[in-house]
Amino acid sequence: MVNAHRKALERLWKDRCSIFVKEKVTDPTTHLTDFEEKPLLQDQPCKLSFETLTSSSGDPVAAVAQTVKLFLSPDVEIPAGCKIVVTRFNNLERKFTYSKSGEAGVFTNHQEIQLEPWKGYA
Repeated sequence: MVNAHRKALERLWKDRCSIFVKEKVTDPTTHLTDFEEKPLLQDQPCKLSFETLTSSSGDPVAAVAQTVKLFLSPDVEIPAGCKIVVTRFNNLERKFTYSKSGEAGVFTNHQEIQLEPWKGYA
C-alpha cells in the first residue's frame, strides 16, 4: 500500500518517462537472431532534475559539468543499459533521451537514478 507521503511526493512529478530495452528476437522462418527495442515501461510519472557543477582548480578556464537525476517510484526496476526517454510538459513539450549510469538510490518513497546522455545500446 502506498503511504500518504509517497502519494504527495508523486503528485509533484509532472514529467513522464518511458523505458526501453533491447531484446533478442529470432525469426521463426530464417532462424536468424536480431535485436529489437521493446518498451519495458511507458508513461511513468517522474521528475527530471538538472544540476550544473562548475569547478575551477586554479585554471583560468572553469570546467562546467551537468548532473542529471531521475526521481521515480521505488517499485520500478530499471535495468542497466536501457534507454530512458523523459517527456517534460511545460509551455512546449520537450523530450530528453538518457541511459542509466550506476546503481539507483532506492528510498522509502522514491528512487534516484543518475543519468547520462544516450549514446546507443552497448
